[in-house]
Amino acid sequence: MYRLTNTIRDYAWGSTGAISGLLGTAPSGKPEAEMWLGAHPSAPSLAADGTDGTATGLDRMIAADPQGLLGPEVAQAYGQLPFLMKLLAAGKPLSIQVHPSAQQAAAGFEAENAAGLRADAPHRNYRDGSHKPEMIYALSDFAALSGFRSPAEAAELFGSLGAVLEGQNAATCARIVQLLSNPIEAQALSSTCEYLLGATEEPGLLVPAAVAAVNANPMLAEHVSLAELPRINEHYPNDIGVLVSLLLNLVVLAPGQAIYLDAGNVHAYLRGLGVEVMANSDNVLRGGLTPKHIDVPELLRITRFEALGVPLLEPETTMYGQQVFIPPFAEFQLQHIELDAVADSADMGGGDVPVAANGPVIVLCVAGEVLIDTPRGDELLRRGDSLFIGANEAPAMARRSANSAGRAFAVTPQPVQ
Repeated sequence: MYRLTNTIRDYAWGSTGAISGLLGTAPSGKPEAEMWLGAHPSAPSLAADGTDGTATGLDRMIAADPQGLLGPEVAQAYGQLPFLMKLLAAGKPLSIQVHPSAQQAAAGFEAENAAGLRADAPHRNYRDGSHKPEMIYALSDFAALSGFRSPAEAAELFGSLGAVLEGQNAATCARIVQLLSNPIEAQALSSTCEYLLGATEEPGLLVPAAVAAVNANPMLAEHVSLAELPRINEHYPNDIGVLVSLLLNLVVLAPGQAIYLDAGNVHAYLRGLGVEVMANSDNVLRGGLTPKHIDVPELLRITRFEALGVPLLEPETTMYGQQVFIPPFAEFQLQHIELDAVADSADMGGGDVPVAANGPVIVLCVAGEVLIDTPRGDELLRRGDSLFIGANEAPAMARRSANSAGRAFAVTPQPVQ
């Protein structure tokens, strides 16, 4: 087992206190958007060897012994740690974005390499050759936009705005309703997105008028999706993404709920704290609500223009008492571990839970204490501590501490088929 030191990314949308508050660390004073736990070359965790305290990048350590640390099946299937775990704290909305499929990512990465773009070029779309399916588990109330709502529902929202607006703004709403009325769903959604994200002036002028209408009209503000417009506009004034949000499902998760996001699903996290897990990639195509690079044609090319229900992910409880979230992506699954405090020292073993492990595992403790026990030794994790467990150390048990209840999350690949 290797204790991890993890990088916190200070993206502008990050909360200034949610991650430090969860982990019990001193706030940095900067936005704390994401803490990365994994082996992505952009910000690999540092793995400390308990024998002498030296630390090595987890990516380099795995590359030196892929068979032992990943296991033969995972090493053959992926050649690297296939997942990236994050703590994500959104103090304001993230960009409206979409992730490519595996084929799209590989082709885009190769094309940008051939064009001579630097790996860290700010206008680069594809920073690696992998897809980026993901899931988010809510640690707090968590709001997000995820997937297109039906064109009819979106048309109703724009129709409500148009009914209280005048002149060109009313005409713009009518134009949007007309586009959404196309009986072919994919064409209705794609043509509306092209109109909103295009270079025409009218949608841009509609944004402040729509926000002002919601603020002035209590009946409009009763609709939760319309009520979001002023909140989003507060952070990104007059950004066209404010209107694009009306095409998407508004999802509000309670703590303990989770959703998953597949390739082509347009989405944006709005606010909240969560555990995010994804394939080991950093590929993002953006369309709004961001100062970062936006590539509308490429975003439209890889977007799936179909209405999607809210992709809630329910946990499965195994015969061993493990609570596991298993999305439809082979690269990862998330285990939620919650252990009660020990009331009687004679009952130390009762309530222990096996750590689900299909090769390598990363464990993060977010409350109390959890003892991780493997055939090679044990490590006591306290709030904020994290571990990498190589495949060659299985099996691992999450055991109760005599001092405290504990809560942790563990990520491992799904079994290789």
